[in-house]
Amino acid sequence: MSTGPRPRFLGVLPWPERQAIASALRAETVGGLALLGAAVVALLWANSPWREVYEQVRDFHFGVPALGLDLSVGHWTSDGLLSVFFLIAGIELKREMVSGELRTPATAALPVIAAASGMIVPAAVYLTVSGAGGGSHDGWAVPMATDIAFALAVLAVISTHLPAALRAFLLTLAVVDDLGAILVIAVFFTSDLNLFALGGAVIGLVVFFVLQRRRVKGWWWYAPLGIVVWALTYNSGVHATVAGVAMGLILRTTPDKGEDASPAARTQHVLHPFSASVAVPLFALFAAGIGVSAKAFADVFTRPETLGVVLGLTVGKTVGIFAGTYLAVRYTRARLNPDLAWADVFGLATLGGIGFTVALLIGDLAFPGTALGDEVKAAVLLASVLSAAVAAALLRRRNRLYRELCEAEDVDSDADGIPDIYQGRGAGSPGGPADGGSPAPRG
Repeated sequence: MSTGPRPRFLGVLPWPERQAIASALRAETVGGLALLGAAVVALLWANSPWREVYEQVRDFHFGVPALGLDLSVGHWTSDGLLSVFFLIAGIELKREMVSGELRTPATAALPVIAAASGMIVPAAVYLTVSGAGGGSHDGWAVPMATDIAFALAVLAVISTHLPAALRAFLLTLAVVDDLGAILVIAVFFTSDLNLFALGGAVIGLVVFFVLQRRRVKGWWWYAPLGIVVWALTYNSGVHATVAGVAMGLILRTTPDKGEDASPAARTQHVLHPFSASVAVPLFALFAAGIGVSAKAFADVFTRPETLGVVLGLTVGKTVGIFAGTYLAVRYTRARLNPDLAWADVFGLATLGGIGFTVALLIGDLAFPGTALGDEVKAAVLLASVLSAAVAAALLRRRNRLYRELCEAEDVDSDADGIPDIYQGRGAGSPGGPADGGSPAPRG
């Protein structure tokens, strides 16, 4: 039986992990603010005298009909541009599995259990509410997804100084959550399967994998191949965003000797700004444009499907993430950072109810082209706003503590670029930052 120190949950992150997390969170926060702006523009445009113009632009078709790619602007954003978002999600998932919180079963247990519980409980809440009201079960997956960019934008707006470990846990939750969402989309929202096109997409991914294994460099190999794989996936009947995740998981995340950065890091560096500032905001612009009124939002609470979405996100997500985290800590060797309390975890869990990008996408897939689909979108928007408001209230109450912890983590008295908290015992020493223990005093 091991007598070593118990790993600390939400303790100080190892320095390399903290640097990687900080970079990812900065990009996600900027993207989240752009996403918020696009959603506001969509709502204003769709409820203005120019609503017909909005619908004409959204429904305008273009593409290559001979290749089965004659799509509307709305579909190009959800099936095409959003694939870039899922490519980045695939890269982040791969990085987490190789060098982040998911690299070992011990470190992966907490976020995976919390994320899984945060998907299962909302789905169960939706099915219970819709079943009790005699509604459709088709939207069970809508409240399963958390929008990390939207959540981080909320944190930026309310100026909350969450410690790095809390933000990292939220990011890891979202990465696992994205994987669950894409598996749901691939398995449950695939129709009219074209095996010939699917086989071609699989062959393309195999070629992509071989090129990575043989260390073949040059975007001119990967960009055309990626477009072909995406087009074949779209025509196969599988949602095209699955292709993005698959390619992200294939990209190598560990740099070879002599490489400044891995192919995954270089791809993420190039595409993440496009994903955050163009792809996701454009998707939001053409997905969030629904008619809103007092009656429309009142109706959200009268239909079992929309009520199920609201309760699934606001209640199911919070309860699922918090309960999963508590039980995982309770029945493993991990212990909560003594500087924090379970109230902090609960506040973080409420951010999970902000389900926007992927929730809207699944809503479109579950109720395509129907009035109920627009009502489900209204439910997602309302639930996200409610969750954001509750999270803001809970987290702001503890903001003084968070500010003190952040300031302590950032002290760099010798101005060498590395916070004092990491200088003392080595990163891998027992009780040090690497295993989540208390950082040693400087020697």
